[in-house]
Amino acid sequence: MHTREEKMEAFGRFLDVLDTLREKCPWDRKQTNESLRPNTIEEVYELCDALMKSDESNICKELGDVLLHICFYAKIGEENGKFDIADVCGKLTDKLIFRHPHVYHPSQVGQAAPKPLPYGENGDGGDMQKADTAQKVIENWEQIKLKEKDGNKSVLSGVPESLPSLIKAYRVQDKARNVGFDWEDRHDVWAKVREELDELETELVRGDKECSMEEFGDFIFSVVNAGRLYHINPDTALEKTNAKFIRRFNYIEEHSIKIGKPLKDMTLGEMDALWNEAKEIEKKQTPKNI
Repeated sequence: MHTREEKMEAFGRFLDVLDTLREKCPWDRKQTNESLRPNTIEEVYELCDALMKSDESNICKELGDVLLHICFYAKIGEENGKFDIADVCGKLTDKLIFRHPHVYHPSQVGQAAPKPLPYGENGDGGDMQKADTAQKVIENWEQIKLKEKDGNKSVLSGVPESLPSLIKAYRVQDKARNVGFDWEDRHDVWAKVREELDELETELVRGDKECSMEEFGDFIFSVVNAGRLYHINPDTALEKTNAKFIRRFNYIEEHSIKIGKPLKDMTLGEMDALWNEAKEIEKKQTPKNI
């Protein structure tokens, strides 16, 4: 691994190249916050794909692509006279210090070389509980954000409106939990899941589309809640199932090509048989029953 000096040198080299490209490359020169935004979303999803696959080589590459976008936005901010990458790093560092009173004293915000508190001490001097577990750190984090000058105005205000719905459901439930709004016994959630499923089935039978959509949303929300209570991230779980479905369906399609029989001409029974073949192959390739 590299030394701190080597890391700083590499980052400086990168910033130098970015500055040059912004000045001399026609494409880089014309980019704006608005034009970069769709590409940024794509790059983040590409990083997520690499993370899901534990592909270390691609994780490194995609992190670089995301870093490029972060620094590009900072470069545009600098050109507009609003902020630069030093401001970005400074604000982030100060926020980390302020939100970790169990590690730093809040008075160290803005210091060039903040020093951690002696082990076991709390630096908040206020009503923050001692953060000796990860969960307590999260609970303190949410309370601290409400106290910040430019922090969240309410518990749920920090959840981005544009966040994908499945992830948003998990986040709002998790944030509510951090202030005590949660099931006392996680097993009780299953009664709620069954209640929502019954209500959904009732509306589907009635044929009321609007009510059915509402109840379907309530049912999904309750299932997400169950996953959260059992420490299962619903987005990660669903993505694993998506990947599994794609693998098995691709197996069916590849077989249909081999025998020269289009999928649309295959019976459901034939496709089910191939699906089970793919499932058995996967079982032999991994010790876990997927």
